[in-house]
Amino acid sequence: MADGAVAHAHDHHHADLQHHFDTLEQQHEAATLGMWLFLVTEVLFFGGLFLAYMLYRVWYPEAWAAGSLELDITLGTINTAVLIGSSLTMALAVRAAQTGMQKATINWVLATMVLGLTFLVIKYFEYAEKVEHAHVPGWLGGGFDPSLPRPVELYFSLYFVMTGLHATHMVIGFGILSVIAWMAYKGRFTREWNTPVEISGLYWHFVDIVWIFLFPLLYLVDRAHGAGM
Repeated sequence: MADGAVAHAHDHHHADLQHHFDTLEQQHEAATLGMWLFLVTEVLFFGGLFLAYMLYRVWYPEAWAAGSLELDITLGTINTAVLIGSSLTMALAVRAAQTGMQKATINWVLATMVLGLTFLVIKYFEYAEKVEHAHVPGWLGGGFDPSLPRPVELYFSLYFVMTGLHATHMVIGFGILSVIAWMAYKGRFTREWNTPVEISGLYWHFVDIVWIFLFPLLYLVDRAHGAGM
């Protein structure tokens, strides 16, 4: 009991303990639960897009096969490897923060940001290629290639919406990690308090997982069928 009282008193005087929480552990659990609830809403959001993708794929299998063949599988594969690497560096950043390794935390967060920026730059070049080859749907202001079957435009509509929203989440994540890197530089994180790093890691891993689903659906699933047409 005495040890618990000492820990409670220590937490109560911690600069980052909000007034409506009794302990840092309670605050950490609330923040983590809040992030998980937010990610559930994100799953529902992306889930609707995945459902639309699968329904239209059943209705227009030839168009989906033709559209898949127009994607650059090399760039998609590189970006997949980049994001898998960023999940590793983010996990190492969280571990470094939990063990009080300030410099390592900064370095791993910066490494994650570099990999995230690499992904966005590659995606920019991929989008530029789509503009060059007239694969941008008309509602996005593009001039779609008339030689392709009309339903292929629907495929690229979903491609741009799904990958565009994913890239937007990457940009948001990059901004969040910028703040985390600054806080780490200022020495804000300790063994006792590193919640922002952990919940930022949950967000980053979620964004990476979304791409793990996007990559095979958009680039791989229909490619073999399309090649045999």
